[in-house]
Amino acid sequence: MTTALRWRVLVLQAGLILILGFVAGFSFWAANYTQSTVKSQLAAQQIVFPAANSPEISVAALGASNAAAMRQYAGQQLTTGPQAEVWANNFMKVHLSKMPTYDAAATLARANPTSAADQATWETVFMGTTDRSMLLNAYGWWTVGTYAGFAGIGLAIASFVVLLTFVFELVSWRLQARATAPARVPAPVLGSAGSVPAVGLAQMTKHDS
Repeated sequence: MTTALRWRVLVLQAGLILILGFVAGFSFWAANYTQSTVKSQLAAQQIVFPAANSPEISVAALGASNAAAMRQYAGQQLTTGPQAEVWANNFMKVHLSKMPTYDAAATLARANPTSAADQATWETVFMGTTDRSMLLNAYGWWTVGTYAGFAGIGLAIASFVVLLTFVFELVSWRLQARATAPARVPAPVLGSAGSVPAVGLAQMTKHDS
């Protein structure tokens, strides 16, 4: 490999290390920012999962699979994306499925503006579907943060691998330079008067003859 080509390779590797390192750092920051923001917003709502023996999350109330999903977080405060997804799909969705859709509830309430029951149903469905969509939105952003963290790990590994190849190229260049360097012939040792000693002169004469 010529010197010019090797320099191009080293510059390219150095650039890749900087770019990959920067993007990896940004991915880690994005993952932390996304999940910490979601966690703080969910914690502010102070939603707590019912106790494991609560009738609210019994098999009779939710069904076997939904009850099992809710019980894994029994007694915990809702602060993470996976918890929000469980609350939205395994708790709220079950109760909303027993009520009319938002469009149906709104149509009925507008057709009977004096009916307190129809107005209450419309309000309940509206609040329930809104809260569920917000929880699923929190879960979605939490998932984005999770994948951003995975991307950061992958980019950090890639940056480290390029760094290893960069060091390898430098070491190879140094070893190649040593191997191809011309051998140095030691200069003759001069005597005190600046002339070649007699012994050295005799040896040189012998070799010349």
